[in-house]
Amino acid sequence: MTTTAPAPTSGVPVGPGLSMFDPIFVGIDEFGQPVYITLAYRNLLAGGEPGGGKSGLLNCIAAHAALAVDSRLVLLDGKLVELGQWEDCADAFIGPDITAALTVLRRLQQVMNNRYAWLRAHGRRKLTAADGLSVITVLVDEIAFFSATVGSKQEQEEFVALLRDLVARGRAAGIPVVAATQRPSFDIIPTSLRDLFGYRAAFRCTTPNSSNIVLGHGWAEQGYSATDISPSNQGAAYLIAEGGVPRRIKVAYLSDAQISGIADYAAWIRRPTGLSVPAGTATEWEAVA
Repeated sequence: MTTTAPAPTSGVPVGPGLSMFDPIFVGIDEFGQPVYITLAYRNLLAGGEPGGGKSGLLNCIAAHAALAVDSRLVLLDGKLVELGQWEDCADAFIGPDITAALTVLRRLQQVMNNRYAWLRAHGRRKLTAADGLSVITVLVDEIAFFSATVGSKQEQEEFVALLRDLVARGRAAGIPVVAATQRPSFDIIPTSLRDLFGYRAAFRCTTPNSSNIVLGHGWAEQGYSATDISPSNQGAAYLIAEGGVPRRIKVAYLSDAQISGIADYAAWIRRPTGLSVPAGTATEWEAVA
């Protein structure tokens, strides 16, 4: 017996009805099977040489987050163009400005502290979908730009410290971090920071050591080296996720036109309606100066 759900009488379904607590489709594995990751309680690090497909992975995640009913986006993109098409969907979009990047990370840290105070008051250890609070998804394209290129040494060190704190403590507060770098080296991704990322994706690397810096020490010696990925096979990567063992995947590719269409739709459904939030009422994010 089949049943047909009645058509909605008002409102526009988002995604339709996607949640950040739902599995996110990121591509296929070497056997052609779909690959999903659940990001709400995890952080993801992507590393590899330029043109390997890291931005494709970030755009897949950004698309899901932009269409989710319970998500807010914070984007840091030193090049402006990798994540720039999602700007109208984001609460904050930071370009090549380390002062603005530090400001937004401090605000996120305060939101995180406020959420943990709320959890403690309710005898809880982590947020759930039933709490009604948004998952604040933080995407950083090119860690090295903010941690080693722009700004003073003091600002760079503060950026790394704030990012490490957010990666270390943000998961249970509903603030996952997805970060990418084309310079997988110990000065950019120290072991103390890398090991905080539960999920790691190594796109093509030029040396086994660079692959190990992303995936973890020893994986290249066990046959999981991103140096094996052909330069012409863009989007291929070794992914460590739920299983804890690297698996070969091919990241789903979104063209610029497809990203533009999804971002335009997501921005439209996220537009203020004047109905959900009373005039003069600040949201959780807006209340943190």
